[in-house]
Amino acid sequence: MTTTSALPAEGDFFRRGNYAPVADELTEYDLPVQGAIPPEIDGWYLRNGPNPREAKAHWFAGDGMVHGVRIEKGAAKWYRNRWVRTDSFVKDFPLYNADGSRNLRAAVANTHVVNHAGKTLALVESSFPYEISNELETLGAYDFGGKLTNSMTAHPKICPITGEMHFFGYGSIFEPYVTYHRVAADGELIINRPLDVKAHTMMHDFAMTADHVVFMDLPIVFDLDVAIKGDGDMPYRWSDSYGARFGVLRRDDPFGNIRWFDIDPCYIFHVANAFEDANSIVLQAARYPELWRNDGGFGEHAVLWEWRIDLSAGTVAERQLDDRGIEFPRIDDRLAGLPARYSVSVGDTELVRHDLYTGAAQAHSFGPGVSGEAVFVPATGPADESNGWYISYVYDPRREGSDLVILDASDFGGAPVATIALPQRVPFGFHGNWIPA
Repeated sequence: MTTTSALPAEGDFFRRGNYAPVADELTEYDLPVQGAIPPEIDGWYLRNGPNPREAKAHWFAGDGMVHGVRIEKGAAKWYRNRWVRTDSFVKDFPLYNADGSRNLRAAVANTHVVNHAGKTLALVESSFPYEISNELETLGAYDFGGKLTNSMTAHPKICPITGEMHFFGYGSIFEPYVTYHRVAADGELIINRPLDVKAHTMMHDFAMTADHVVFMDLPIVFDLDVAIKGDGDMPYRWSDSYGARFGVLRRDDPFGNIRWFDIDPCYIFHVANAFEDANSIVLQAARYPELWRNDGGFGEHAVLWEWRIDLSAGTVAERQLDDRGIEFPRIDDRLAGLPARYSVSVGDTELVRHDLYTGAAQAHSFGPGVSGEAVFVPATGPADESNGWYISYVYDPRREGSDLVILDASDFGGAPVATIALPQRVPFGFHGNWIPA
């Protein structure tokens, strides 16, 4: 596996090449465009990622920086990049208080950015979210009016039918180790429900369907010895004895029983999608056979798998969908929790679009360029996964620069419809979203 685009190998890679941080916060207007931006694309593309101000021992610990482009009326109006100025960015705060409780305002806010109920939140799973403006200015920690007393995952799910946002928090060294939360469409936090898991497990993502949420209790768990060493490595390790299981909870009974289904040991950072199929739940995700046995590096690579959870029989069928290394799978978010045909992931040197109906896969190569995560921008009208565009930051090593590239979803392998030249390099990062105007 090469390490240019998906999750990288261990070592100090994040100090080199396009993983290295940039020093300047810029604002540039009227960006040059090659090709033509479709005029109906109107909004902001914001993407988050680590951009440390000083040397860190692990990529995940870098200070968050959001890179954004405003597109309107066929023009790229501006590019901005800003650090997320959390409380601990301004003044160094310990992650844990003296009594062992977590200081939830201490955050790097470097993993994702999501817009819900009129608020744009920069996320990292260890802490409170931080609200930012669409101009990327930090507005402050956000705790849903004091109702959130836990961290917030960097991978919330927004239901396209109800408008509710589902998420969870984990990371406490005390029980409950994981808590499920739900926010109404108007932004009010309405459900806080503890989950019964055996230990402080590293739960990065989860899944949502029309009727259920699915939690992933997997065998990477908190390791006190690693934490005490204090060398900056992630304080989690693979456990051969912990086991692996999915927990299924009905959305219409959020305080009801969670049904647990054992699966083969593995780790999952990112879910592509999940949906109902008769009396089964189908879940598709990037699966690692093992991770972090000896350190917090990424020597293994993930491939796309599918699990079919039979709610009647109480069984799970597992199958591999492809053998190429991928990460950061994304779908058309209007189909979150519903059957989606396409998942687009970052491959070794290209974007890969999997047809989840037929099993076929198609690649888009940027030549010498290397893409980050691709996000779907829908055209107007009913949800149609071929009627819209994929957008992604693409790094060009020949000029040490980056572009925002727009691909036509109906011609995934074809030439970009538009390439927006950016005024500086955009380092490889994690996740972003399109925010329509």
